[in-house]
Amino acid sequence: MPPTPCALCHTSRALIIRPKNNQKLCKACFLALFEAEIHNTITSNSLFSPGERIAIGASGGKDSTVLASVLKTLNERYNYGLDLLLLSIDEGIKGYRDDSLETVKRNATQYDMPLSIVGYDELYGWTMDQVVSQIGKKGNCTYCGVFRRQALDRGAARLGIKHVVTGHNADDVAETVMMNLLRGDLPRLSRATSIVTASAASDIKRSKPLKYAYEKEIVLYAHHKRLDYFSTECIYSPEAFRGSARTLIKNLERVRPSAILDVVRSGEDMARLVPAEVSNSNQPLANTTDAAVAADEEAEGEAGCGSANGRASGGEMAAMEQKLRNEEKATGKETDFTLQGQRHDRCKPPSTTAKKLPKQHLQRCVRCGYLSSQPVCKACMLLEGLNKNRPKTEIGVSVSVEERY
Repeated sequence: MPPTPCALCHTSRALIIRPKNNQKLCKACFLALFEAEIHNTITSNSLFSPGERIAIGASGGKDSTVLASVLKTLNERYNYGLDLLLLSIDEGIKGYRDDSLETVKRNATQYDMPLSIVGYDELYGWTMDQVVSQIGKKGNCTYCGVFRRQALDRGAARLGIKHVVTGHNADDVAETVMMNLLRGDLPRLSRATSIVTASAASDIKRSKPLKYAYEKEIVLYAHHKRLDYFSTECIYSPEAFRGSARTLIKNLERVRPSAILDVVRSGEDMARLVPAEVSNSNQPLANTTDAAVAADEEAEGEAGCGSANGRASGGEMAAMEQKLRNEEKATGKETDFTLQGQRHDRCKPPSTTAKKLPKQHLQRCVRCGYLSSQPVCKACMLLEGLNKNRPKTEIGVSVSVEERY
C-alpha cells in the first residue's frame, strides 16, 4: 500500500492525524497550520498592540512552553513589535516546581527572554509544601489556585507589565464551560469563554492565545519541534470536580473529535445571551468587568497549577508523549483509524422558572488591596485560617550537659 500523501501539500508523506478533524498532514504542514491558527486567533481578537510588553505565564509545562515558542516565532515572522518575557510562580513544591523551574530557566536562554520568578513564600509567608502539611491534600488546589492568580498579577505589577498571557487551551476552556453548566453558574459561564479578561480598575489584563488549540495538538507541536518542557504531574494534584468534567469532555471527543471546540463555541453563544445585569458587563464578550475579575480570583482551584500536566487525569498526555516516541522508532509504519459515534438530538425543554442570581460588587480588600467581591479577599481569608493554626513559637526540649553523657 503506498504511503498516504499530505492533505495540504499532496507531495510529502502524511505523518500526523490531527486530533481536531482527523486530517492527515506531513510534519511541515502541521507545524505551519498550527502556527497560522494561533496567528489568526491573535489578529482576529486584536490581542496585542505594537510595542506592548507581554509577560508569558511560564510553568515549564507543554502549554506555556509551546506558547512561548509560538509567540516568539510569530512575533518575528509578522513583526508584532512585542517585548516578551517569562513570568514564573514558585509555589514551593519540592520535587515538582523546583525541577520545572529549571526547565523554565533553560527556556529563557533558548528563547532569549528575560525571566522573573515570584514565590509564594515571599508573597504569603507560606509554601505549598507547608500548606499541605497543615491542611492535607484535600482542598489544597483551592489555596494554590487563589494564591497563584494573585501572584501572577503582583509579579506583573512589579515588572510594570499590563498584559499577561497564559497557556490555557481549548480543552481547559471546554472543561470550565462544562463545570459551570453542571453547577448552573451563568455569570461565570459568560466569563469563562472570554479570550481576554480586562478590567477598568486594574492595569493588568489576561489573554489566552491558545484558546482554540487542542491539548493533543499542543503535545504534537512540542514533540515535532523538539521543545524542552517538563512533563511530570504535580504531586498534590487531587481528584477534583474538574477531573470529572475532563473525563466527560474526553469521552465526547472519542466519539466526536470536534466536541471540544463545539463545547467552547456553544459556551460563547450562551455567554452572549447572558443579561448585562447578570454578567455585570455592558462590554463585548472579549472583556469582563471588575467584579468579574474579582469573582474569578476567588474561583476555588479553577486557576489550577498553570500547567495542564497537573490537570491531566491518568497521565493521558504522558502516555501520548510516550506513544509519539515509540512511533518515531517504528519508521515506515502508519496507523490509521476511523471514529464512529452517535448523535443525540433529544433535549429537555428549557425551564420557564427564572433563577435569581446574586449581583456582585467590586471593592478593594481591606488587608492587601487586591480586587475582591468581599471586604476581605479569598487569599487573605485563606491565609488567616492558615496563620491561626501555625504555632507561634517553636517547641523545643533543653538538654543539660550532664544528661548528654
